[in-house]
Amino acid sequence: MKNRLYYGDNLDVLRRYIKDESVDLIYLDPPFNSRQDYNVLFAEKDGTKSGSQIRAFEDTWEWNLDAQRAYEEIVELGGRVADAMRAFKTFLHGSDMMAYLAMMAPRLIELHRVLKVTGTIYLHCDPTASHYLKMLMDAIFGAQHFLTEIIWKRSSAHSDTKQGRKQHGRIHDVLLFYAKSESWTWNPQYTPYDEEYLKSEYRHELPDGRRYKETDATAARPGGDTEYEWRVKRKTGDGLRWQADLESEFENPKPDFEYLGVRPYQGRFWAYSKENMIQFWQEGRLIHRETGMPRVMQFVDSMPGISLQSVWNDISPESGSLDLGYPTQKPEALLYRIIESSSNGGNIILDPFCGCGTAVSVAQRLGRNWVGIDITHLAINLVKTRLRDAFGDSVKDTYEVIGEPVSLPDAQALAEEDAYQFQWWALGLVDARPIEQKKGADQGIDGRLYFHDEKGGDSKQIIFSVKSGHVNAAQVRDLRGVIEREKAEIGVFITLEAPTKPMEKEAAEAGFYRPPGLDEKYPRLQILTIEQLLEGKNVLRPRLLDVTFKRAPKAKGAAAESMKLPLK
Repeated sequence: MKNRLYYGDNLDVLRRYIKDESVDLIYLDPPFNSRQDYNVLFAEKDGTKSGSQIRAFEDTWEWNLDAQRAYEEIVELGGRVADAMRAFKTFLHGSDMMAYLAMMAPRLIELHRVLKVTGTIYLHCDPTASHYLKMLMDAIFGAQHFLTEIIWKRSSAHSDTKQGRKQHGRIHDVLLFYAKSESWTWNPQYTPYDEEYLKSEYRHELPDGRRYKETDATAARPGGDTEYEWRVKRKTGDGLRWQADLESEFENPKPDFEYLGVRPYQGRFWAYSKENMIQFWQEGRLIHRETGMPRVMQFVDSMPGISLQSVWNDISPESGSLDLGYPTQKPEALLYRIIESSSNGGNIILDPFCGCGTAVSVAQRLGRNWVGIDITHLAINLVKTRLRDAFGDSVKDTYEVIGEPVSLPDAQALAEEDAYQFQWWALGLVDARPIEQKKGADQGIDGRLYFHDEKGGDSKQIIFSVKSGHVNAAQVRDLRGVIEREKAEIGVFITLEAPTKPMEKEAAEAGFYRPPGLDEKYPRLQILTIEQLLEGKNVLRPRLLDVTFKRAPKAKGAAAESMKLPLK
């Protein structure tokens, strides 16, 4: 059974496809522009810009008709969430922050619905919005189900003082950790001891170099076999030579020894059973004070480390992952920690803002099942490329993509709905990477694909022009000029319409590209229709090595069998 990658608005996908209480762990990193000046977020904004125009990397929200509609729907439902939203509106008015909360509220309600009773959710945000989101999460999940506010130190320092910065450097993000109920999945995680901690805690050292600390053998509460007398003996006149007196070994007391029965101090109990204490003595791990009270030697090399705390300063943005060029990419090490601590093998992990797919990729590596959702085809293509690079071509058999065009009418509908999304989707069919979208600055190039046609040689490029409307020979002629200007090896004209004879003639006149040292030759200018691409046709080019996207590291070991999430 298969995992699922959805293209679409996550609110619609959650409502249509994801069943009640079907997900074990949710991680979400909703986009928000923390790089803006703080006060800008509270400025009054009007306008009717559609929410569908929010692009992959704009990383912001605006107060518009969609936000107003979302706000009204939540308020009309009544209850604690409605109360919280009305309070936000009174304070924030029609600001970008209010728009963000209005759009997040219905999504968080749906995430609460799909989470299992034993499930947990990690909401990744920054200090600009974390306090508002915490209030919203309290309203939806219940304040009693708030577990931890985790501080992730994402960078070392921002040294902007010389540029006039008059505030502290912002170097951390916030993760709000909530449970669905009083019982949740938890696997303890540990971090290594730092040298300062070792010096302060594990001060003692045996002749063989093993470091240890002395720990109390008593506890404040009883637990099992903890109310017994610990018998010790010492040689008369020598208060430093204490030993345990095990009755099986010392049946006949000797006159030169003094015997004493030791119990915990008043109001306390032994922290260990008598059996465990005997084992400590046999292992040479007990130290007795002058009073005879035992202390346990705890060796640093036998300890798992420091249990995970709420401040994470040991994961850098580059930890355990390769930069895939996605602005809001999170390190794999961060997702490893979250998924390992809050899920088990075979559990279902959901990332409703999956971006470049870090959570999806880590879930696949750890043998979890997953559901990823994103509103841009650019992100969907990045996830598919990342999975293929990490797990090989066979990984495509472990998941399916829902929401992508699979026919010519589907493609035509997408082009009419959103030309940019159509462009990103079409480029994904040929494994090309879109150029950065700057209005009027594409210079006739919509995407690029880089390759090598000789070992150790320079990267070569293929440039793409994608057209969703009417096409003609002049556009093909323009692409020929771009090929020359960019010194590209190949140019590809992708069209929704069938090419005309003059267009095909113009392309043929561009001639062929002949890779050095190879007998093959490839058309210098190729025209591909969407229908041909859907049928499996692709760009004719050398296949020695594709270097278009930064490659994700290969996964170690076989990927676990995946579970398909049924339709709601």
